[in-house]
Amino acid sequence: MSAAASAPTSAPPQRGPNCWQCRFFAVSHNPNAPYACRAMGFQSRALPALEVLRADGHFCRAFEAKASH
Repeated sequence: MSAAASAPTSAPPQRGPNCWQCRFFAVSHNPNAPYACRAMGFQSRALPALEVLRADGHFCRAFEAKASH
């Protein structure tokens, strides 16, 4: 069996969403948790997408791109 036959037809994405481009991302005034996700309702020291990936092993599903002006 060749390597091409065992390769998946579509590779999973290598990068998750960028919080800075998400409409739900916010910067808080809390120095201990400077980043916030308004969709999921939490603040964290790391970017929210990284916290979601750490918590459940999947990329953030709440991402929505900011409206372009």
